Amino acid sequence: MNPDLARLQPYPFQKLARLIADVVPNRDLAPINLSIGEPKHATPPFILDSLTSHRGGIASYPATLGSLALRATIAAWLGRRYGMPALDPATQVLPVNGSREALFAFAQTVVDRTRPDPVVVMPNPFYQIYEGAALLAGARPVFVNQSPERGFACDFGAVPEAVLATTQLVYVCSPGNPTGRVMTLDDWRELFDLADRHGFVIAADECYSEIYFDEAAPPLGALEAAHRLGRTGYPRLIVFGSLSKRSSVPGMRSGYVAGDSALIAAFLLYRTYHGSAMSPAVQAASEAAWNDEAHVIENRRLYREKFERVVATLSPAIPVTMPDAAFYLWLQVGGDDLAFTRGLLERGNVAVVAGSYLGREAGGLNPGAGFVRIALVAPVAECTEAAVRIARFISQRSHHH
Repeated sequence: MNPDLARLQPYPFQKLARLIADVVPNRDLAPINLSIGEPKHATPPFILDSLTSHRGGIASYPATLGSLALRATIAAWLGRRYGMPALDPATQVLPVNGSREALFAFAQTVVDRTRPDPVVVMPNPFYQIYEGAALLAGARPVFVNQSPERGFACDFGAVPEAVLATTQLVYVCSPGNPTGRVMTLDDWRELFDLADRHGFVIAADECYSEIYFDEAAPPLGALEAAHRLGRTGYPRLIVFGSLSKRSSVPGMRSGYVAGDSALIAAFLLYRTYHGSAMSPAVQAASEAAWNDEAHVIENRRLYREKFERVVATLSPAIPVTMPDAAFYLWLQVGGDDLAFTRGLLERGNVAVVAGSYLGREAGGLNPGAGFVRIALVAPVAECTEAAVRIARFISQRSHHH
């Protein structure tokens, strides 16, 4: 067996299942599950129609490269969304079966295990795929803590020079999971400078890029930042995007990678052997989804309404701040987040994820400790009811203390 498999940690939801295995939830209340970041909004009918009307496509093998039509559609969308020249669909864009699969496979493409001490740097807390990808590529994960004191910004400049010297890949997530923080142009400038100095590649996870609260101020993207900073050709940068959250189609497994054409070419070679071609029916439905913004605006409206209600309901009970973007509330509950998670399920029948499970011990602390992640994915009424229960649970706890 591959010995690196033994180094993988259980997934946060496996840890959560063990944590709450013996908890008896309050049976007077209907269960509300806000633990998994799975979009629950209805899939737009036109996407389903496109999927079924192109079902004949399953009669032929798809190409790993994807159709030129889909690549051109994604390139055009990126240009519209980020106000930059269209990417070359032939060399700078690749459709992928959801961003998760691509985020994992990319490390296997990039990491050179013949070089001493290959390092992959990632934010902490984080999406666990980054760590697994690093371990299975034969690299050492190094964690950069995100703290409320720094507004959850990653201080990549604080990573020791000796570590940066052998760093081959840096994962970033903006808007962030679980913090919801969006990287600024200054953040990007610093990271690009470090990449130029040390020669590492940047994998920018942007699967939450289309979930934000002000229609006039969409989050800055990595390609957009590179373009604004004059980085022609997006050197050493690959961006990962997805329809799952944007269009509420998590089961369609459809996303893209875009950026540095040399990296795209290497990734395509890896993927050809990996057998990662997207179904022609899914490609057609994806084209339809990327070409429509009306359903995305409506999707955002629902999330905005949930956040406004939940924040208003929680704020009398606990300090709560709106994230920059994405659909998570990263709530600082103070003290033991594992006990909080158990207690909330027992008394309020609301499931959330203990923050400790989304972070790793680094620099003497786990930056997820004392937080819970609340995924506002359920319908508006359910999220509002969950907030009422959470506020009640917090008030009861403070009386007991």
